[in-house]
Parts: sequence; structure tokens; C-alpha cells
Amino acid sequence: MPFGPLITAMATPLHPDRSLDLEGAQRLARHLVATGSDGVVVCGTTGEAPTLSHDETLDLIRAVKEAVGDEGAVIAGTGKNDTAATCELTREVSDLGVDGILLVTPYYNKPSQRGLQQHLATVAQSTPLPVIIYDIPGRTACKVDRDTLLRVVDAAPNVQGLKDAAKDLDRAAAIAASAPEGFRIWAGNDIDLLPLLAVGGFGVISVAAHAVGEDLAQLIARFPTDPAHARALHHRLLPLFGALFADTNPVPLKAALHELGLPAGPVRPPLADASEDVVARVREALSQVGVPA
Repeated sequence: MPFGPLITAMATPLHPDRSLDLEGAQRLARHLVATGSDGVVVCGTTGEAPTLSHDETLDLIRAVKEAVGDEGAVIAGTGKNDTAATCELTREVSDLGVDGILLVTPYYNKPSQRGLQQHLATVAQSTPLPVIIYDIPGRTACKVDRDTLLRVVDAAPNVQGLKDAAKDLDRAAAIAASAPEGFRIWAGNDIDLLPLLAVGGFGVISVAAHAVGEDLAQLIARFPTDPAHARALHHRLLPLFGALFADTNPVPLKAALHELGLPAGPVRPPLADASEDVVARVREALSQVGVPA
């Protein structure tokens, strides 16, 4: 698996008119790799993928890969709720030089575990690249059972990891105990990183790393030999973890990026930009964790 433990789920910068800001995306990607991230996910949840057109998706991925080069991994989110469309986009993206694919479970359809297994395996078999399954049932109404995931890995060995946003430590531990050697689990929520490391997780696909990447990298690195230090870092970062989910992601994140002078811009409808209360909470959290606005 070519991916390190700290990957940032990158926001998609937009101009004030909500058009795609490719130059800003390149600047943000370079910033993330320079501040502790081993790579970035482009066109994921944090990147507002559902509101990006097909052409925008390809343009954004090309721009970020050009900016990052070989300095970090670029992982492209390609998951849709139509298997054929997901395979088509995955094949297109695989030809752009990215390093891997993030494959979210299909949303809205609510497939059975058998249907879910077929979908994930079929899409993974459409690319030679490493695939990370993204399980976020709070958004998709669709959760991957452990046995389903293991059958997908057996059918498509390039499925080499899981972004786990299911908030189920029992399942995470069971997967870590029974998955093939080299299979890795990344926390899908920053606040779950420390407990997930304790049950066999590998790292985090992070939102907070936009602001505190070096702290998160240190937390992961220190956990095996100095868990007390990792726990202290986790406790210090708690205000930011909470503030970044005071509204739907990436609404608070874009407010934080604005405070930090990093490319962000507005969100696209149907999301609404951060309220004054959310902005104030984000600003206070950045101050509490020692990040100067």
C-alpha cells in the first residue's frame, strides 16, 4: 500500500461566484503536503464531490496531481450510486496519473449486503490502482458488514484499505483482526483517530489536517511508543474536532480556511455558508489549539 497514515480529505476551493478555483486548489494541495499530510483525497465528501460536474471533477484531479507531483499521494473519490457510472468515472480517473481511488458506498439506493459486495468488487476490478473503501453510513444509509468487506477484498485484492466513518469500534477491531496482511484502516473522523489506533487502525483521512497536520502526524507517530503523549495531543485538539463539525462538513472547514488565509471560497448549494455563530466557534477553536488566524 503506497499511502501513509495521514491523508487529508481536501476541500475544493471555489471563486466567489462558486466556479472552480483550480489555482487555489493547487496552492491548498501544496500547503497540505508541506504541513504533514502524506497525501490528499480529491473529490470526496469534504471536496463537495456531489456538486462537481464530470468535467470539473477531471479538471480538479488533473490540477491537484500536477501541483503535488511525487511529493504526496493523490487519491481520487469516484463513488456514485450507479455501478456503471462509477466504473466509467473510475476508469477515466485512473488514466490521469492518480495514485489510488476512494470508493464510497452507494448512497440513497440502500443495497443489500450482496448488492453492496457486487458493486464494490465490480468497481474495484475496473481499475489497476489501489482502492480504499469509504464507509460513512450517516451519509449513505448503507453500512459495510465485516464479512462483506472481506469478500470484496478476496474478489478484488487491490482493495487495500478502509476509510472507516461508521463509528463502530467493535467492527473496526474485527476487521483489523481478520483482514489480510497489509490491509489498512484509516479513521474517517478526526475524533475517532486515537481510539481507532488502539484497536488496530493505521491513520486518518482527515479534515482537521488542513489546520493541524503536523500535530496529527505527531499523534500518529508517537502513539505506539508514547500513548500518553498521543492522548494529550488528542485532548488539545478536541475543540477543533468539534468546531469543524458544528455544521455540515465542509461548511465550518471553509470558514476555518478563510480565517487561516488559505484558498476556500463559498460552499455550493444546497449547502449554505457558515453562520456567524459557526464562524465564531471555529475562530475560537483555532485559537484554543494554538493556530493563529
